Amino acid sequence: MSDSEYSAKDIVVLSGPQGVRKRPAMYIGSTTSSGFIHLLYEVLDNAVDEAMAGYAKNIMVRLMNEEGTDVAEVSDDGRGIPVDIIPKVGKPATEVIMTSLHSGAKFDNKAYKVSGGLHGVGLTVVNSLSEYTEVTVRKDGKIFRQRFSRGAVLSPLEEIGITDAKERGTTVKFKPDKEIFSASSFDTIALTERLRDLAYLNPGLRIVLIDEREHPAKETEYLSKNGLRDFLDHMRGDAQPVIKPIEISKSTDSMRLELIIQYVGTYTEDVISFVNKIKTSQGGSHVTGFRGALTRAITAYSQKNAKGRRSVSIEGDDTREGLIVIISLLMQNPEFEGQTKEKLGNSSVKSFVENAVYSELSEYLEENPAEAMKIMDKVYAAAEARESARKARELARKKGLFEGAVLPGKLADCTETDPAKCEIFIVEGESAAGSSKEARDRFYQAILPLRGKVLNVEKAAEERIFANAELHTMVTALGTGIKESFNPDGARYRKIILLTDADVDGSHIRTLLLTFLYRYMKPLIERGYVFIGQPPLYKVSKGREVKYAYTDQQLNAIMKESDGKGTVQRYKGLGEMNPEQLWETTMDPKGRLLKRVTIGDAELANTMFTILMGLDVEQRRRFLEEHASEVKFLDV
Repeated sequence: MSDSEYSAKDIVVLSGPQGVRKRPAMYIGSTTSSGFIHLLYEVLDNAVDEAMAGYAKNIMVRLMNEEGTDVAEVSDDGRGIPVDIIPKVGKPATEVIMTSLHSGAKFDNKAYKVSGGLHGVGLTVVNSLSEYTEVTVRKDGKIFRQRFSRGAVLSPLEEIGITDAKERGTTVKFKPDKEIFSASSFDTIALTERLRDLAYLNPGLRIVLIDEREHPAKETEYLSKNGLRDFLDHMRGDAQPVIKPIEISKSTDSMRLELIIQYVGTYTEDVISFVNKIKTSQGGSHVTGFRGALTRAITAYSQKNAKGRRSVSIEGDDTREGLIVIISLLMQNPEFEGQTKEKLGNSSVKSFVENAVYSELSEYLEENPAEAMKIMDKVYAAAEARESARKARELARKKGLFEGAVLPGKLADCTETDPAKCEIFIVEGESAAGSSKEARDRFYQAILPLRGKVLNVEKAAEERIFANAELHTMVTALGTGIKESFNPDGARYRKIILLTDADVDGSHIRTLLLTFLYRYMKPLIERGYVFIGQPPLYKVSKGREVKYAYTDQQLNAIMKESDGKGTVQRYKGLGEMNPEQLWETTMDPKGRLLKRVTIGDAELANTMFTILMGLDVEQRRRFLEEHASEVKFLDV
């Protein structure tokens, strides 16, 4: 038999944990920081499921660090994972749940009517991708414990003590495996956002975060009394309300919809959606159903009550300008796209949500004519602005500002024409542009310098956006067009790299660019075309030897290796590096660090910008007080 033949001996059979370790991204999305924290979310979701089922009122999350890698512990006061033997396999339930894929109590809707962790793989995945996992169960007056490592059983289930018969619950402690993950710490900002959301979605549930990675340890409590109303207040921030909040609630035997909406004096739509308390960043059938119902209800009301007040016709986008929406859907057997649960796929949900929202919203408009007229004024103002912006875009196209063969003069384009092989660096300022133009590989790398801070599209009408020179330049260079003419297939580069200085201004500019891409070119992010370049923070010289550090931790490690004798240079701007250094550290594919931007990243950037640059001083003060200790370096 020749070596090229394919036979049964070539088939490799991996058990559940082995398969997870071989292909971890199939289960957690990636092995970077997002995958690292996803393990914590899987454990947290199980605790929240106990609360949703009515059995838990308190959840505690502890963060620690062991030998340079973060460790997490999640405790709840729910019923406790079963510890009795499963007759069919002759093993305790804890062991089966932790080592067998698609095992659990969420398949028949008996133990849990609805749940976030529905695939039965969560704890097995956590165990498989962790250096160690320790499960402690308190129930029936006894305390049980079992330890695992990298998907295998480390010790059998054992009774380790007794406790009050009323005390019950589960504690899961785990240390993500450094053999799997490139990251070593949990993203504190992303985690606090998740815990805050869960508190809003589960009024009365007390969640406590204890961060022992700090000295002294920091304790934060998340608790909401008014649920979605509190959530809406948080999302609204400093924006001025146009109407009072509208709440909609509808239930069937298998689904329950809770929804709150409010129009405010901004120009963008802000929708956040959840299914079984899991955030669906990419929306899905529940969001589609809501948008369809909103357009139908407002259009129908306009036709009956507007009485020719306006001549412009209404489109779906007009009904959503300045609208804040929170959608929370509880349902049995949700069909998520992928284990990371970012998009809902159930087709039956669309009609349920659309019918419920259309009926309730139509009734609201008829019964509240004063509020309805405020909505109509807002919608018609949006329609008129859209028409004005369309005329501005048409004028811009006639002048060749967005499309056409003429590329921006400041663009230093590459010679390669295949978009799949091309990448563009969007840099700030002429100094950075000069260094990067000299450093690049002209064959496939293009450079687009932007001057100063681009427009904050979050708080600007479209007329201003289309009149902004820097955004004009970027749209034209990318080749996608915008709004009606937007076509992601027309992108001239498959890597769009935001490369800004490693200081406060650079971070601000990067956030502004991310906000624009998220609001007007989201498919580019969804397709994975957008990246953040990561220039080094430090250069360490010792004689002729030069090393670069991208984080404070790397700097400390380098200085420790050199016995503290190296000379440290802190880079504040890209222009401080000569072309050779910039190529070697930031632009050379063999050695550079690139972070692919996800929808979650863009949403978080948008939220952070609203908090830090908005008019709500109190909200900004609270945020800075909560996160000041996380600042590692602040340029002044």
